Amino acid sequence: MKSVTPANVRTSRILGAAAASLAGVFSLAAAQAQPAAPQTSWDVAIAHTPVPHQGCFTASFPSTAWKEVDCVAAPNRPFIPRTGSGAGGGQTVGNGNDYAAVVSGLISYAQGSFPTVTGLKTEKDDGESNDYSLQANSNFMSGSKACNGASNPANCLAWEQFVYSSGEDAGFMQYWLINWNTKCPAGWNSYSGSCYKNSAAVRVPLQVITQLPYLKLSGQAVQNGIDTLVLTTKSTAYSTTGNDSVVYLANGWNALEFNVVGDGGGSEAVFNTGTSLSDEIVLTDGQTTAPTCKGDDGTTGETNNLDLGSCVASGGASPSVEFTESLAKKK
Repeated sequence: MKSVTPANVRTSRILGAAAASLAGVFSLAAAQAQPAAPQTSWDVAIAHTPVPHQGCFTASFPSTAWKEVDCVAAPNRPFIPRTGSGAGGGQTVGNGNDYAAVVSGLISYAQGSFPTVTGLKTEKDDGESNDYSLQANSNFMSGSKACNGASNPANCLAWEQFVYSSGEDAGFMQYWLINWNTKCPAGWNSYSGSCYKNSAAVRVPLQVITQLPYLKLSGQAVQNGIDTLVLTTKSTAYSTTGNDSVVYLANGWNALEFNVVGDGGGSEAVFNTGTSLSDEIVLTDGQTTAPTCKGDDGTTGETNNLDLGSCVASGGASPSVEFTESLAKKK
């Protein structure tokens, strides 16, 4: 169940969204004609620039110098694991029905973005406009040391999500111990036999849905080090960190799902008819071979109302996958 945003914050958000929507009326045609962010090289550079130490940071275009800011508490809201297999998902992307970029080795870095966005005007979650999440989700990892202490460690799965929550104005990592089936460790929340907790969050001003072409979300994992989230917007980057040893992502990260879906609790992001997106995942795994576009391999339980299209994988210096999703107009 979603947390409740204080009335004054919600009012400010609505006023801000209204102003942004008016601006969006004039910029939408240009955004659709050339949807990719103009600072592509900066987006990549800042996402690969190490933060000075653990904490929360921002950087403004064109600078690649991180500036430390205060972290905030992440929302006590579960961004749940899938409950379905994904097969036969129809016009509901998510809850298993999604592509993942799968590699034979281990991923150390991945970035998701939307190179092409057309026809996008509105999005709602439970009737609230501009309420969605961007999620870059790992595979479910078996055999993780994080599962020591579970009722049956062999059945326990570790999972890590890099999340931007528009409804909570925050970017953070959410960690899961799925099928823990006993009392959760100190500091973890209980959810249907599983446990979850969050990293510290970085505050991100509301990004209305028409800003989607400019948003890029990346995650990095370092063995015996820290994991780092970076969200870049049209002109600003936001970052937060957490210990890799929470679920030992660097030891078992071999697949990534990236998409725009509902804002937690298994909810759905509902787009207007005529929306069409392309999703791109670029990753680093120490190889130049193309990853596998694996269908029905999504891990999040949140969804959207779009219909998946085809997926293409590419190798080279920056291995990637790209796929489409859309909601066609009725004939």
